[in-house]
Amino acid sequence: MERERGSRRGRYGRSRRQPLPKPVEVGEEYDVDIQELSRRGEGIARIKGLVTFIPNTRPGDHLKVRITRIGRRYAEARAVADLAES
Repeated sequence: MERERGSRRGRYGRSRRQPLPKPVEVGEEYDVDIQELSRRGEGIARIKGLVTFIPNTRPGDHLKVRITRIGRRYAEARAVADLAES
């Protein structure tokens, strides 16, 4: 069975799409609310729908965070300021 050249489908019938652009960039700052905890104990917030992990936080925290790393389906950030105190 021969495969067509230039076929848009990759191995196992999955299409080879370009990855979607991420809604955040490394170094940008955002105001977030921590919604839940990850299995590793990090706070989880969603920035424009992208799951973002922030260590040393807990649900209910309202923070300003800076993006430190972007993965394929998530981002990592660190807390810059606690907005609940201001």
